[in-house]
Amino acid sequence: MFVSPHGPIAGTRYFVTIAFVAMCLLVLGYLGIQRGDELTLAGSYASKQFLWGAIGFVVLAASLLVPYRSLREWSYLLYACCLVLLVVVFFLPARNGSRRWIPLGPMFLQPSELAKLAYIFAISHYLMFRSNQRTVLGLIPPFLMTLVPVVLILKEPDLGTSLLFFPALYAILFAAGAKRVHLVLTLCAGILVTPVLWKFMSAEQKSRVTALFLQSDSGELQTGDGYHLHQSKMMLAHGGPWGQASADSMVDLPAAAYRLPAGRTDFVYCLVGERFGLPGTLGVLGLFAMLIWAGLGVAARTRDPFGRLVATGIVTMLGSQALINTAMTVGLAPITGLTLPLMSYGGSSLVMTLFSLGIMLNIAIRPGYDLAGQPFQFRD
Repeated sequence: MFVSPHGPIAGTRYFVTIAFVAMCLLVLGYLGIQRGDELTLAGSYASKQFLWGAIGFVVLAASLLVPYRSLREWSYLLYACCLVLLVVVFFLPARNGSRRWIPLGPMFLQPSELAKLAYIFAISHYLMFRSNQRTVLGLIPPFLMTLVPVVLILKEPDLGTSLLFFPALYAILFAAGAKRVHLVLTLCAGILVTPVLWKFMSAEQKSRVTALFLQSDSGELQTGDGYHLHQSKMMLAHGGPWGQASADSMVDLPAAAYRLPAGRTDFVYCLVGERFGLPGTLGVLGLFAMLIWAGLGVAARTRDPFGRLVATGIVTMLGSQALINTAMTVGLAPITGLTLPLMSYGGSSLVMTLFSLGIMLNIAIRPGYDLAGQPFQFRD
């Protein structure tokens, strides 16, 4: 029996799928972080992550109570406030060589996590009832709105987070009716100016790119980013086909073989692979595929222009983040310091990801639209 993508059954299906996938990814991430605690014998990141997850679910539940359209009128103000916070970090002491956090007592706020969602709100608000994005000149304002946070985040430095804005921008422009030929031309132009971007990248950021092309699984153990990449692949190899579900089943290797810098944050995917083997790693990829499918279903189902663009931006940003993170752990992308959504340790990242999913669920249960008319009915 055919079920309409705009019917109530479809909305319930997407809602349940997103909630189920989020819970599964949280559990897998928690178990991966727990394995990281076992291997390092230092810190109790798993218990802290559990607390952040509880806070995140409260935020998610709260985001369902108020119609998401009420955020539309605040979108530009939220965007401006986040830009201010991205400037404030440069006047604060650096942590681990980066200026990404604002201390709030015992906690640290990462403004770039707030900026991702605020940017999606602002760009969606700007494009929702326009048609000038179908011209080359009309694409200039959205690109300028994107470049400002990207440059600020890149200077922190945080290459990984800055990369997420462009896939979201292209997806939102496409959903808003921008011409494909214009999007392809701007993408080609961006590729052509890559050498200019390389010139302004820091030495650390350049080393992460070059390490991708210099990786080797034989010979002397590399240092720096090459060491990170080598250890991440070795950790996946230790898991074998079925993983090492308990500490008792771990292969008897020197302690250095299980050393994985940033394992509980950037490389939690490797810890899941070490603990659960191929079923664990493929399961993570399958769950993210389900999340992307459900998110796109929500975007296609809603008739409200703002809701459609916001849902498109959220699912694209989360999907891009998951793709980049998992690719870098196996040597298919440069190490960018990007966390895996819902799974990596980190309070700001986890809470904001759950809040983003809460907004998507909010859109799923309110698929109608405020104003009459069919949104984004364009032809190339």
